[in-house]
Amino acid sequence: MKKPTNSDARGFSLVELLTALAILMIICGVAFELLTISMKRYHADSQLLNSFQEARFGMDQIIRDIDDAGYPPRNQYMASVSPPTNGYAAAAFAWGPSGTYPSSPCTIGTSCTVPGDYDLIIETDPNPSQPGHGVQWIRYKLIGTTLYRGTIFKPNGSPVDPDGLTAGFDVLVPYVQNVMNNPSPAQLAALQADYPAMFPGSQPVRMFQYFCESNPQPRDCTDPLASTNDPTHVVSVVVTLIVQAPAADIQTGRPLVVQLRGQGRRVNPDY
Repeated sequence: MKKPTNSDARGFSLVELLTALAILMIICGVAFELLTISMKRYHADSQLLNSFQEARFGMDQIIRDIDDAGYPPRNQYMASVSPPTNGYAAAAFAWGPSGTYPSSPCTIGTSCTVPGDYDLIIETDPNPSQPGHGVQWIRYKLIGTTLYRGTIFKPNGSPVDPDGLTAGFDVLVPYVQNVMNNPSPAQLAALQADYPAMFPGSQPVRMFQYFCESNPQPRDCTDPLASTNDPTHVVSVVVTLIVQAPAADIQTGRPLVVQLRGQGRRVNPDY
């Protein structure tokens, strides 16, 4: 019987090897593309989640500060006691014409420079049980797309200017990034195209909406029908935060945006 020789052994031809290699490369390319898409999707979802968590934390803190506004009131002292002006909250929300606060309250929406749609100053003692506590001014201010927060102890004596003393960057620090309530016109147009219900009328969205004491129920302080319209009569604040994730959707290019709404209610009494 004839033994097989090397010339009788069959292997893969060059064409077959090239075909197999091409198929393998296509499979690997598809696999890597799917992996890249998955990684980008995970990265975008993580950024959206981080943005949502940051906004949620910021919202919770703002609501807590509003709820505590006006503590402690002056009426906690005996009538015969003349407390220092930094020992009590003269008003829950610290505004007034420069240098005249709190004796000359302003009208929200007209003569007040603050409060504004993107500005809030709270007067309260946020940590009454801690050593070294005292009445503070807590300010939230939207500048561009960054929401800043700052705290400063209320000084003793008068007149005092909450707006001027809390406006500097030695007090204010970045608190929530990529806040899109009042973006640039170009950013607003892009967002409104994708989220028309979030930006009705292609207009910026108020971050702070103030409600004043009125009969039979509180009204927007800028409403002509409101019985009161000055900061000392603000009873609640509706807060809206619109935050955009740093990365857009990888498939559509659509910006990823979350909107949060909350309401803080002043629980401390009038003065």
